[in-house]
Amino acid sequence: MHGDDRHRLPDRCVELISASDLVIHAGDVMTAEALIEIEAIGPPVRAVTGNMDGWDLRARLPETDEIDVEGATVAVIHDAGPSAGRIARMRQRFPHADAVVFGHSHIPLHVSEDGFQIFNPGSPTERRRAPNHSMGVARAEAGRVEFELVDLG
Repeated sequence: MHGDDRHRLPDRCVELISASDLVIHAGDVMTAEALIEIEAIGPPVRAVTGNMDGWDLRARLPETDEIDVEGATVAVIHDAGPSAGRIARMRQRFPHADAVVFGHSHIPLHVSEDGFQIFNPGSPTERRRAPNHSMGVARAEAGRVEFELVDLG
């Protein structure tokens, strides 16, 4: 997937997406073709634009999104800024959200404070400085959302 083998979604990632009700992508989809390939897996896709996305994606995708997931509000942004003060900054930026999913660094992170969460699932294709490729799985029920980091090796 995503053209060459380096950008191909790992089989485990495709399996988890196939079993999901919704895909949330925190930007850097890279190409419209890659987005089409993700959409073809099955579940609806909600994506935001990232700094590496081409103009065709920037015209199609929002910079941020807020999604109701079983009564929990999950905000999505690509770049949540520097680590210092990040959780407070995201709480202020998305005051109605229960959680914020972000990307940019591709370094997995899950922080919770007073019932508010920020989550970076890493990347299944571009690990950069992260130790492994990864993705996240979220489970939502009755206004609560829980995140799980999935190590893809």
